[in-house]
Order: sequence, then structure tokens, then C-alpha cells
Amino acid sequence: MTEEVTDMSEHITVIGTVVGDPERRQTAGGHTVARFRLASTERRRDEASGGWVDGHTNWFTVSAYRGLAENVLQSLGKGHRVIVVGAFRLRQWESAGKQGTSAEVEASAVGHDLLWATTEYRRGESVPPASSAGTGSRDGADSPASTVRDDRVYADAADSPF
Repeated sequence: MTEEVTDMSEHITVIGTVVGDPERRQTAGGHTVARFRLASTERRRDEASGGWVDGHTNWFTVSAYRGLAENVLQSLGKGHRVIVVGAFRLRQWESAGKQGTSAEVEASAVGHDLLWATTEYRRGESVPPASSAGTGSRDGADSPASTVRDDRVYADAADSPF
């Protein structure tokens, strides 16, 4: 398999749905990596019907490293809506006579999309204590994890912007 990487060296923000549970991997140096696929589907208002319709879906492979990877592995699961910020890369690949391009994001930040759910914040073990006031967790818990509850209710699905 041959690969060619185009490093866009730009940070992008992608909002989408995690399509499978994140996978734990290790670098050659023994560092934790979390990888997951993210589907980001454009939503637009259809003027004719007045409702929201799906547009094109972009697919990304997201990788997080070290402490961020540990928190991703403990916090995210299939179906979670997330916001990912990171370095964007296009990877050209060829394998067994097939060719393609994959879009990859090396995450610098990952969080739940609060339009779709609520999250309970707990400081991760790999994160040093914050030096400024007001940045700690509400309950002072030190265990890494995030729980998601989908509390949003729409009177009609057509009212949803997504």
C-alpha cells in the first residue's frame, strides 16, 4: 500500500456524528491513540417543503493522542454528536489496485455537541489542575469520563435545525 499525505497545516472544526466506538491504538513509542470515524452531514432548509433535508456527507478519520485519547476513549461512543478541532490532512492511498483519498483530522480538541445532548464535566487524570479560578469541574470529581443525556425535545421534528 502506498500513501501520499497532503498536510493542510490548518486547523478545521468539524461537527458530526461518531459512527463507531473509538478504537484504542498505540504509537511505536507506546503512546495511546484513539481513532474514530466521523460523519458530517450538511443540513439545509428546503424552501419548497419548508423542512430540513440532508445534503452531502463528508467522512473523516479522527485521531487523538495521549491524554486527549484517553478522555475520548472514556467519553465518546457510537452515535454521539461531537465537535472536533484539529489539523486537517488529505491522504492519497493505493492498495490492491484501488485508489482513494481519505480526510483525516489530528484532533487538538474534542467535545460533545451541546445542541443535541448535555454533558457532565469531570476533570481527567491526565489533565493538570487549572491555574485560573472557575475552570474546575462543578462537583470537584477527578475521574475522567463524560456522560451524555439526550434531553432535547422538539414539538415537531421539522422544528429541528438538524
